[in-house]
Amino acid sequence: MRFVKQGLVYAAAVMSLMAASGAHAEESVSVRLRWVTQTQFAGVYVALEKGFYKQAGLDVKINPGGPNISTETLVGSGADTFAVSGATDAILFAREKKLPIVAIGMTLQTTPYAFVSHQASTIKSVKDFSGKTVSAWFTGSQYQLFTALGNEGVDQKSVSIVSQPFSMQPFIDGKYDVSTVTMYNELLVLKDKNVPVNIFRADAYGVRVQDNAIITSEKMIKEKPEVVQAFLNATLRGWKYAIQNQPEAVDIVMKNGSGLNKSHQTNMLAAYAQLMQAAQGKTKGLGWVDLEAATITNANLLKYQALKSSIDVAPAFTNQFWDKVPAEYKLP
Repeated sequence: MRFVKQGLVYAAAVMSLMAASGAHAEESVSVRLRWVTQTQFAGVYVALEKGFYKQAGLDVKINPGGPNISTETLVGSGADTFAVSGATDAILFAREKKLPIVAIGMTLQTTPYAFVSHQASTIKSVKDFSGKTVSAWFTGSQYQLFTALGNEGVDQKSVSIVSQPFSMQPFIDGKYDVSTVTMYNELLVLKDKNVPVNIFRADAYGVRVQDNAIITSEKMIKEKPEVVQAFLNATLRGWKYAIQNQPEAVDIVMKNGSGLNKSHQTNMLAAYAQLMQAAQGKTKGLGWVDLEAATITNANLLKYQALKSSIDVAPAFTNQFWDKVPAEYKLP
């Protein structure tokens, strides 16, 4: 009996030491993706697979998105803790709706959108869009089209702008003269199908928009800033690893998805990584939030009457957590 008591005393002492050393349960959080599983979100899947979230004290659940899922609404309501959301304009639209979300990081340092025409057509520049049928996703990308047209002196009324489906087949079949693509997805689809196109990158026509924001709620920032910091640290660490180890990152994503084409996912990650390191990505680092670009986007949205009134950029975008991310996690 004496030995049993000694054992119990020893166990109690060990538990006491663990408590004193700060050992505690991992914080359970969720991250909502803006679309279904693909290498567009490789950094998040890598951070989970490699244990980066766990090492940061987080128990992370990844929730996939889709066409009818609003990441901004889910985070703003508290249904999800974090999300990989839309572009700068999506954050501004959400703030106009009084959703208390904040962009703590921007995955893509420049807009991924471009416009394409068939290579054999007479459309060789944005100026040639006049009198043509141009398709765009009416989820915010149409304002990047409006900006490009305006910067080139093209009257928006001279262009027939129509809603674009989530398929490039209508463009391939000649239904539209010009269509919108992302550099990391739809453009690759056209290349895979051997459809030769002229490419007009939105950023080459004065569009300064970041995309795929990493967002959380004002409540999380106020009540659990250490959790927000830990999540951003681990996520950018996951992205750096994914960029440096792309074949492994593709395998990790493939394991978590279904019906994915490995070749397409490989090419997607390569293109996505380039956009992450574009513009200020090489010098500032992965995930940097361009506050000046947010101000410019706000002005453009007002110009095209997409916003009813100007949005205060300061509460909607912040680098307060990005500034504290260890340099080895954010410098590629």
